[in-house]
Amino acid sequence: MILLGIDPGFADMGYGIISLEGGKDRCLDYGSIRTPAGTSMAARLAFVYDRLADLIDRYHPDAAAIEKLFFSKNVKTALLVAEARGVIRVCLEKRGVRCQEFSPAEVKIAVCGHGGAKKDEVQKMVKILLGLEHIPEPDDAADALALALALAHTRIPANR
Repeated sequence: MILLGIDPGFADMGYGIISLEGGKDRCLDYGSIRTPAGTSMAARLAFVYDRLADLIDRYHPDAAAIEKLFFSKNVKTALLVAEARGVIRVCLEKRGVRCQEFSPAEVKIAVCGHGGAKKDEVQKMVKILLGLEHIPEPDDAADALALALALAHTRIPANR
């Protein structure tokens, strides 16, 4: 089974792709989709859609995990992330990829065993669980791999 983790963002969207083979989680790919600054919002959202579609077409994930939207102090940033999440959800739907949402605390519990884990603890556990030589960079890619791991260790619902 191949799973895709997505840390949604407008300027940067982290992604992580893992496979589950014989009870072992293996990292296939990770990175960040960075939208071109200085272009229109519509162009940036289309860029996110197209790059995500490319990843889905390349790896054919069976399911995806996306971080739940949480409100920050910066309302403008929250709205931009919400728009990016909408584009991401549409892309997953159009390509037939089941999607499950996780809160940051749910990801921390799945990866570290407790919801109060700090960012560096989650990153270290991602490295250990996937047998990587280094902590994945950038941070949003490590977060996306953590989301994929959370999905791997959580029951995947039958419906989206």
